[in-house]
Amino acid sequence: MGTSPTTLSKLKLGKLRVVRRRLLQRYEHQPYVSCLAGLYGCQWRRYQRSRATPGDCCCSKLECVSFALLIMTFCLTLVFLYFWSEAQNDYNDFDWFNFGNLGFWFPWSVVLLVIAAAFFSYVTLLLLLAVCLLSEGQKLHLHWGHKVTAPYLHVGGVLLMTLLSWPIALHFFRINKKVGRTLIMGLYLAVLCALYLVPLGMYSPCLKKEGALGPAPALIGHRGAPMLAPENTLMSFEKAVEAGGEGLETDVTISYDGVPFLMHDRTLRRTTNVQKVFPNRTDAPAAMFTWGELETLNAGDWFLYRDPFGTAWSLGAEDRAQAQNQSVCTLRDFLELAAQRGKQVIFDLYRPPRGHPYRDTWITRTLEVIQNESSIHSHQVLWLPPDLRSLVQKMDPDLHQTSGSWDPVEELQKNHIIQLNLHYSSMSTEMISEYAAANISTNLYVISQPWLYSLAWCAGAQSVTTNSPQLLNKLTRPLFLMTPDEYNLMWVLTDVVSFILILIIFMFHWWRERGLAFCSGSKPTLEHGTYSKFRTEMSDVWSVSSVNILGEPAGCPLATEPNLATVSEH
Repeated sequence: MGTSPTTLSKLKLGKLRVVRRRLLQRYEHQPYVSCLAGLYGCQWRRYQRSRATPGDCCCSKLECVSFALLIMTFCLTLVFLYFWSEAQNDYNDFDWFNFGNLGFWFPWSVVLLVIAAAFFSYVTLLLLLAVCLLSEGQKLHLHWGHKVTAPYLHVGGVLLMTLLSWPIALHFFRINKKVGRTLIMGLYLAVLCALYLVPLGMYSPCLKKEGALGPAPALIGHRGAPMLAPENTLMSFEKAVEAGGEGLETDVTISYDGVPFLMHDRTLRRTTNVQKVFPNRTDAPAAMFTWGELETLNAGDWFLYRDPFGTAWSLGAEDRAQAQNQSVCTLRDFLELAAQRGKQVIFDLYRPPRGHPYRDTWITRTLEVIQNESSIHSHQVLWLPPDLRSLVQKMDPDLHQTSGSWDPVEELQKNHIIQLNLHYSSMSTEMISEYAAANISTNLYVISQPWLYSLAWCAGAQSVTTNSPQLLNKLTRPLFLMTPDEYNLMWVLTDVVSFILILIIFMFHWWRERGLAFCSGSKPTLEHGTYSKFRTEMSDVWSVSSVNILGEPAGCPLATEPNLATVSEH
């Protein structure tokens, strides 16, 4: 005998009501809540925790402050972690600075990154636990151990606002006090609107119209290719040339007997085995050693065991053997290599300390090597030392005069400056364009990350000094390059999608809370309303249909379905 259409309609209606009932029910899954409360506040037992009363605040004033502080530290930690991870370009400088102060080499930059990531993970876990507890209607009791460490964590993020819309909407419709609702919603909307409007004030040189991008900046190897070989050695410069470097950068010191050699540090401690060969002169100035003494030092073994860039593992057996046997390089050998390969050179020239025989003639001695002891052409040399520049111009007018400071165009032209050598933090699209119009090119140092190289490319820099020519040479176009129209479309879509998701979440919670209030027939109360508590075999259940046990209001649609279970077991 077939089922009548009326019966089918009732069955379908019954299923829809079951779905609606499940959406309107509130459950407390005992093991789940115990785990959350235990991790957040070390409250592993049921009697240690308490459920929030409907309409009241989720926690005490102290816990509210702790929760707000937790959100703030999350935001600050996210910001710090983001910027420190983006600062990879300067990790080597940071480690070198600490080496100079502490006297031993250690990758402090990586340690700081790991610590920041661990702190971020910790505070993120606490925030997720707090949100889950609030969603379960539990009061917050942050353990004192978390309260001690939370203020020192720093991080923040825009994505958090969309994610937080769920718990914020949930509790916005539960709070009865208008002041509390106004404060929560006002603060949330203020931050959200600020984030939505931030793009209006943002500027990036990588927002360019089609065809407005200039050529890629030339690559100048910073002390060669220090990620592939020991810095300031012939092997390092050869690797830089092989990687596509169009120029070579180094640092020049003059030995006690007048031989210019390559050394960045004031002492030999970091990049040679001076402590082993001359244990009593470890901290002596490098310029106070004779060339005969410098020739006895190993300038490559340190690279393999200190591994300053974490790249030594990538070297083959032949390269490792070659690196291990590098020696201190003279300026003459460096210039000869550049001359043979047709590369430009730029170097810092250190004046010898007091008591040095060449303290007052260090510039003329260097010029002698360039003019008389090497085959390099003067126009291949970017002369950077600012001392006695007029004298240098008279002695060798073909040298390309280079300045390391922002000066007015008129002053630079007066001093015959044709190139600037500036730190990348001084990057300015307007200034680079202004100097380019006066035929003064700009070199930025030290840029080793693709995103930063992309920024210099978009800003119009003519060249960059880099630790990683082998990496940057692979870029065929800047990262993040887009037209202004693409940029506006991206931000509008992001804001619209975020707004729609937040609106849907708030509408869902409004519909859900309205259904709860309608079914209870009165304002929620702790003992006879929506949040009446029942004990089942496996767990505690919070159900809006619990009032039906005492007699459900006749107007509630759920009362007309006697076959629907009023309590769900878990």
